[in-house]
Formats: sequence, C-alpha cells, structure tokens
Amino acid sequence: MANISLRQLRYFDALAQSLHFGRAAEHCAVTQPALSMQIQELEKEIGIVLIERTRAGAKLTPEGEEIARRVASILASLRDLADYARHSACVLTGRLQLGVIPTIAPYMLPKLLPTLRDQYSDLDLHLRETQTQYLMEDLAAGRLDALLLALPVEHPDIETQVLFEDAFVLALPAARRLPPKAVATPELFENDRLLLLEEGHCLRDQALSFCHLKQVENLDTFGTTSLSTVVQMVANGFGVTLLPRMSLETEGRRGDIQLVPFAPPEPHRKIGLAWRQSSPRKRDFMELGRIIQRLHSECL
Repeated sequence: MANISLRQLRYFDALAQSLHFGRAAEHCAVTQPALSMQIQELEKEIGIVLIERTRAGAKLTPEGEEIARRVASILASLRDLADYARHSACVLTGRLQLGVIPTIAPYMLPKLLPTLRDQYSDLDLHLRETQTQYLMEDLAAGRLDALLLALPVEHPDIETQVLFEDAFVLALPAARRLPPKAVATPELFENDRLLLLEEGHCLRDQALSFCHLKQVENLDTFGTTSLSTVVQMVANGFGVTLLPRMSLETEGRRGDIQLVPFAPPEPHRKIGLAWRQSSPRKRDFMELGRIIQRLHSECL
C-alpha cells in the first residue's frame, strides 16, 4: 500500500463528508473526474470498495464507513503535526478553529473577541457555533481545534479543562406575584409551563435533570434555538424558564421579566474548553482558558 497518497485521503475524506462528488470536488478545488479517478485508485490500492455510486450521489459502503473514520483520524494527526511546527514558538498565533455552543457564544464572544484582536494580532480565529454533538464530531475529526462548551463531555481522545461554574436563575413574567425574598425551587414552578430550548441543546438537558422532570406535560420548546426567544415568551406570559447567569447581562435587562435565585445549592453548569489529546497546541488552549476565566471574573 505504498502508493496511497495524501491527496487520495483528502479527496476521500471530502467525499465521505459530503456524499456528493460535485461538492467534494469543489471543496478540493479539482474537477469531478479527477476526484473520482483518485478515489478509484485508492479503492484499487487497498482492495476495498469504499463508495456505492448512485444516481443521487454517493453512499459509503460499510467498509467505507470504517475507512472514513480512520482517514479522518490520520488527517487530524497530520494537521496536529503541522500545528506543532507552526506554533511551537508562540501562543495564539496562526489559524485557530474554535467551536462554541449557542448558549455561550452570544454572551462570551462580545468580550472575548475584542480581547483576542487587541492582544493577539497574529491570531487568525475562525468560529463555528452549533450544538455540542456536532462540535464534538468536528473536533474529533480535526475540523476544529478546540471547543468552548458546557462540561462534561465523554470521549476517550478529548481532553478538557473546567474554567468556571455558571449558576442558573429562574425567569418569570414580571406580573407574577411572589413573596418577599422568594427563592426558586422546583416546587415554585411545578404548575407552570417550563420553556426550554429544542432537543439537542445541553442547557435543556441540564434544566430537565435539575427539575427531575421525567414527565414533560408542562414542558414546551416550540422548536426554539435561541435563549432570547425563550425570554420573549416568558415576558409575554407563556411560561417560565431557567437562565444561566452568563446570559443575564443581555437577557435579564428587560423590565417585563423577573429573576429569582435558586435556593442553595444553586443548580449550575460547568463551562470549559475541550481539545484533542493529540493536539500540540495545549499552550494555546491554556492561554485561551486563562483569558476566558479573567473576562468572566471581571463580570461578577
């Protein structure tokens, strides 16, 4: 198998991700026939049919799915090698691909981005904002370098660092009458409709776990992907929700909601960074974590 080339692996990886010859060729900046020929040569070299070619595009064979996982790992290791050579002397320089979950990005990035721009002018930062599941897939495959998210995450090849705890508060309509110095408990809102983000958001799962909700008769999501939309619904009397303290500077300024702290011990989530154990850029991630911790502490 000495004739397997990096070009073939990159072409196959692009096709495995897109399952479309045209899009894969465009991603690799080659013609479709050239890409197809290289993948056929790869199949011939390893003696395995990787792709089932259909009218709709391409489908990985069972063997192709396993080879795709191995190829993604190989390419991620090669990117780590290049990163080591490029960034061994300085921290936070060059291209850094950072993934952030949607319940952190709007509240941390407005503070983080200007700091990185001003203090690390050689950093070429690229962001991806989506749910934890998809970020973890991209991180493991080498398409992202690090993640800023809620911990824990379970993956044998991923290293994490907890940065700080982010407590929850209860948000209710401003018109709701409460006793003086009320504190929030699950019993306080057990008869209310609990408004949460749609499935797939870790904040939803954390809230359900805290409230011990196994039955969801009083649970609604409306397909909502934004905390701002959930707060709008609370303000208009559609229910109550749990908000992370990180979001209060933005979401808690409204005059038509009221915020009630929880009784100790406060429910909270752990915010941290995640990266591949094989990455040589741990110094970058530790520095990034230090900056995020400082910015968070300044807001307390």
